[in-house]
Amino acid sequence: MQWTNLNEHTVYENRWFKVNLADVALPDGRHLDHFLIRLRPVAVATVVNEANEVLMLWRHRFITDSWGWELAAGVVEDGEDVETAAAREMEEETGWRPGPLRHLLTVEPSNGLTDARHHLYWAEEATYTGPPEDAFESSRREWVPLKLVPDMIARGEVPAANMAAGLLMLHHLRLG
Repeated sequence: MQWTNLNEHTVYENRWFKVNLADVALPDGRHLDHFLIRLRPVAVATVVNEANEVLMLWRHRFITDSWGWELAAGVVEDGEDVETAAAREMEEETGWRPGPLRHLLTVEPSNGLTDARHHLYWAEEATYTGPPEDAFESSRREWVPLKLVPDMIARGEVPAANMAAGLLMLHHLRLG
């Protein structure tokens, strides 16, 4: 059952996103007006140290008025490589410059409404470069034992689906 986007036009845009209206053909021949949000790619990065601790940020999200653990993340700027953006965001938000990054996974957190793609990376080493440039992004940064991650997710302490997916993948890769 494939839906077909016959045409779409932008009804609003800014530097962060576009809101488009699409004329969608359904498999039975009917048409549907469907709003969608076009977003820039998001780059995410963290590091897991020799003690199997993952570098995380404790932050508040005003949109949902919720607190939770996250990984450093941000939009990929025009002309910027996704992996480079991930390393930049990690250093800006944590004060740690990652070593060689490995692609962990790419997720589409809400593909029924947006075309957002979040690209998650991780490193096995990082160098502390000083206080984070973007310290306003989080209340604190901590090394959290990876073995605690599944229970943290189950308790709702990692509310963002993209972060939960990446952390569970890291847990699997490092601890089986």
